[in-house]
Amino acid sequence: MNLKSLGWNQTFEESFKIYENQNLVPGRISVEHKGLYSVLTEQGELLGEITGKIRFHATGRHDFPAVGDWVAVQAIPQEGKAYVHGILPRKSKFSRKAAGLTTDEQIVATNVDTVFLVNALNQDFNLRRLERYLLMAWESGATPVIVLSKADLCDDVQKFLDEVETIAFGVPTFAVSAETGLGLDDLAAYISEGETVALLGSSGVGKSTLANKLFGAEVLKTNVIREEDGKGKHTTTHRELLVLDRGGILIDTPGMRELQLWEGDNSLGQSFQDVEGYAELCRFRDCTHQNEPGCKVQEAIETGELKEERYNSYVKLQRELAYFARKEDQRLANAERAKWKKLAGDRTRVHRK
Repeated sequence: MNLKSLGWNQTFEESFKIYENQNLVPGRISVEHKGLYSVLTEQGELLGEITGKIRFHATGRHDFPAVGDWVAVQAIPQEGKAYVHGILPRKSKFSRKAAGLTTDEQIVATNVDTVFLVNALNQDFNLRRLERYLLMAWESGATPVIVLSKADLCDDVQKFLDEVETIAFGVPTFAVSAETGLGLDDLAAYISEGETVALLGSSGVGKSTLANKLFGAEVLKTNVIREEDGKGKHTTTHRELLVLDRGGILIDTPGMRELQLWEGDNSLGQSFQDVEGYAELCRFRDCTHQNEPGCKVQEAIETGELKEERYNSYVKLQRELAYFARKEDQRLANAERAKWKKLAGDRTRVHRK
């Protein structure tokens, strides 16, 4: 196993220089096991554990390793172990709000070059969900590719392609079938040595089946979806990085029915170019797009140039991002206060001794 086949490049080489004199080697996280990590290195696959220093300085989930991360490790190959001392800067990062009531970040994958946004051509097809995935992809820094799977089960593929075109401006879109092989060559063109591709989508859309076809072997379990509603179980229960024999890296992820965004302010305009394009033409700069005269957004909705569902989705995502930004600012402030309180307590105990 060589570093180049894992996605190592000159950028990571430069970032690693601060660890060169510390008897550490680079490795890439392939699986996370509740605080332990599978780390791929030139010495083989090792079971990694983070050091106390990383735990002490962590203020949130982003300070811990995630699948796809390059890390600096102390390798002990004779024992199959490694200790993670640092995380190299990420060139891309997919995050969402963790499920539940708490405001916590869940990192889905890092250092991804291309993301396949998989949506099945059955009852589970959902443009609004795809909008969320696109926003997540643009914000991450990776290049999105839309994959419409299970094309062999669809009678009118072109209808769905036309619908996707209304929300995905300039994003490559392919209808594929793992059963017939349709479109698989198009996807394979994005996977080459050192390139990392992640598969994102909800349960039952066929991510694991696609991964198996692209890998060329049954490396991931698959399930049959329910015929009555087209939905499936979570076949993939954890994120996993796979190195393909013919070159390239695939990251398979669990299906996500709930996709609450973590960040996306910077990419909202890119995902909703149509809405913001009309907004720029409004008579008033501070137009709320409600009842103001000269509102080009409302005019476009009335003439049918802009679908009302599309605009409502934009507003909903805008409000959601603003809400979580406020919550995250408060969480970070609380974490910073707790950190300094702990440091002050440690200094007091040392002084008393």
